[in-house]
Amino acid sequence: HAHGVRMMGPNCLGVLNTHHDMNATFAPTVPPDGHISVISQSGALCVAILDWAASQKLGLGKVISFGNKADLNEVDFLQALAEDKETRVIAGYLESIKEGDKFLRVAEEAAAIKPVVILKVGITQAGAKAASSHTGSLAGADMAYGAAFRRSGVIRAENFEALFDYALAFATQPLPKSRRVAVITNAGGPGIMAADAAETVGLQMVNISESTREKLKPALPPTAALGNPVDVIGDAEPERYMAAFEVLQEDENVDAIIVVATPQNMTRPLELAEKLAAAHKGTKPLLTEFMGGEEVAAGKARLMELGIPNYPAPDRAVAALKAMCDYAEWKERPIRIVTRFPVNRRRVDRVIQWHIRSGTAQIGEVEGKEILKAYGFKILDGTLASTAEEAVDTANRIGYPVVLKISSPDIIHKSDFGGVRINLANAEQVRDAFDLMMLRVQRRAPNAAIRGAYVEKMGLRGREVILGMTHDPQFGPMLMFGLGGIFVEVMKDVTFHLAPITRAEAMQMLMGTRSYALLKGARGQAPVDLMQLATALQRISQLATDYPEIRELDINPFIVGEVGMEAYVADARMTLSLETK
Repeated sequence: HAHGVRMMGPNCLGVLNTHHDMNATFAPTVPPDGHISVISQSGALCVAILDWAASQKLGLGKVISFGNKADLNEVDFLQALAEDKETRVIAGYLESIKEGDKFLRVAEEAAAIKPVVILKVGITQAGAKAASSHTGSLAGADMAYGAAFRRSGVIRAENFEALFDYALAFATQPLPKSRRVAVITNAGGPGIMAADAAETVGLQMVNISESTREKLKPALPPTAALGNPVDVIGDAEPERYMAAFEVLQEDENVDAIIVVATPQNMTRPLELAEKLAAAHKGTKPLLTEFMGGEEVAAGKARLMELGIPNYPAPDRAVAALKAMCDYAEWKERPIRIVTRFPVNRRRVDRVIQWHIRSGTAQIGEVEGKEILKAYGFKILDGTLASTAEEAVDTANRIGYPVVLKISSPDIIHKSDFGGVRINLANAEQVRDAFDLMMLRVQRRAPNAAIRGAYVEKMGLRGREVILGMTHDPQFGPMLMFGLGGIFVEVMKDVTFHLAPITRAEAMQMLMGTRSYALLKGARGQAPVDLMQLATALQRISQLATDYPEIRELDINPFIVGEVGMEAYVADARMTLSLETK
């Protein structure tokens, strides 16, 4: 550094550049030149990639093994390859990311120029075991990397096969305009497999229009299926395939085509490959599945030479197309505008600084709700009671019915310890509930510090959800949304997103859960106020970015009802970092 010299490694393989016949590695095999460039933290994997790519005639551009990252790391090479005109796609194998904030920025800049596909390994749940919140225990490193990749436009590969399945599609095909796909097949089974896979991952098996069916009829036998998949029947020769392909290629309702071919006597895979490549206009992606072994080998090799990606099974072609759709949609995303809400930071500063000075990392329900109220959340009337008589006095003041909840920094799941009583209608019920709660909780958690019970006005019924935040060591605050209440860790129906978030990203978090159908209204139930939920997530996002010393936050449950009912915080807790700013 002192003399302007940068270092790659140690423990790395080196650099290969096929476009300039440079092999500064230990690898004995060099693949043909191409437009997929590779960065890898593993040198051994690089050797395997080079050997495999050469055997597959898969063209690569730059191959960079950077090892233990004493100086240069993945961010430096992402930036370099983003600017490299010979690289169309960046494929990466990463075991760790060294500079989270810088990675997010550079990866997003790179993805805006060209696709970035990364296989991230080395995921562990060890950190989640130490978490003191629902959000922390559900998050884990994998969720953080997933959220980081979604934010920055990086396409995540699930395994080694997917890494190059996706990279090959990106390197050779145009991006789809939408998720509408048509399948051409000479076999019912593989066609159905492709259709099932497409529907499963969110692609749209487009309805073939009547006008397109009329164009297909003269070229196909009466027994052909004119739906989607278009089944050209097992005795189809290349000419019949091409008739169907040319019609669908011109159909403005079809934005991607998958061609499936099984090796019948009359299929002639080599000829079919050449005809498909010649007819393909390059206006919409074409992916193929020449399924089989020796009978289709020549056709598969020719497809590779002609720049048409081929996959051995329907699910892999569909997964590659889905990755292309995800990336195309990310590129068309709206400009990110993060809303800032007026808040009372003095109140929050007072609570947080008191906890830091006293060495108390856990912020319980009382102070947690005070912080959330300062950030615009509705908090029901209530207060902490240390005796049964104080609980009765509070209940008389705020009005019945009321809720009683144990207050202890050592108890996370209150209901598991008998620490929640709801719908208490009079002073006698409050007094009895308080005394019984203290007795049961002390028996079940003898070492817990009990502050008393929080007495709160009983709120209106609604849907229980969880809003949360955990601070990832690499990428900072990460928000969580999901189905709440006592089942959050059982159902694990949650989504994550890095803060800060926009309104659109908050809505994506809602839509990413299985329970979204319930929130929208199902089986005659009224929908909840989704806009209030999105706003609540945005407010937590602002709190998390304003106060990075808040390491974990749970609002569980957050009660949301129909439009017109004001959502409210039923319970909350936070964990602080005790390191001063």
